[in-house]
Amino acid sequence: MNLNLSDFLKSQELLTEALTHRSFCNEHPGTVHNERLEFLGDSVLSLIISDRLFRKLPVSPEGELTSRRSYLVQTATLAQKSAELGFDKLLRLSRGEEESGGRTNSGLLANTFEAVLGAIFIDSGISACYRFLNLIFPDSILLSEEIKAKDPKSLLQELSQAKGLGTPTYRITETSGPDHAKQFTISVDINGQSRGTGTGASKQKAETQAAKVALAALFP
Repeated sequence: MNLNLSDFLKSQELLTEALTHRSFCNEHPGTVHNERLEFLGDSVLSLIISDRLFRKLPVSPEGELTSRRSYLVQTATLAQKSAELGFDKLLRLSRGEEESGGRTNSGLLANTFEAVLGAIFIDSGISACYRFLNLIFPDSILLSEEIKAKDPKSLLQELSQAKGLGTPTYRITETSGPDHAKQFTISVDINGQSRGTGTGASKQKAETQAAKVALAALFP
């Protein structure tokens, strides 16, 4: 990817921190790992992608915006962008992490992308983060039919399986109301744990709402 990171991030100290995995600190006491920057970058990423989708798709329902955002910022996508930017080669890892394939670990690479974004925010502010993400995720990608937004249930299943969490299952936990106006409360369970609940006038609506809650919790 043809992008000069110094146009967005001037501080070498912050860049070094963003590229430092916790394992490196175990072998080099006194160094600072990137988890705090990752925490910040995750929120900045979600905010900017949400804002751009909100503005670019003014009539799209909330469910579509949520699904499209989740698809864009999933671990696999961020890991790919991180590798394209060369972060995999710049990472500071422990010897053990290096030998176990840390430079190709999708989760680690995605976290690094978020940490770098957090560093850009601290160093240059929100406008620089917008400029950076506009290049990483141009409108042609943001609105592409090739990443056509899936319904929440389909997207939850896809992301859950991709992360090795298994296939979501849905179960009714409560019904209320008269026969002509029943309300269903449904839980979506992943890997044996309830990850979200939803309520609706039909089982389908309740399941969709539960999937939205689970998506927000697991893949914010």
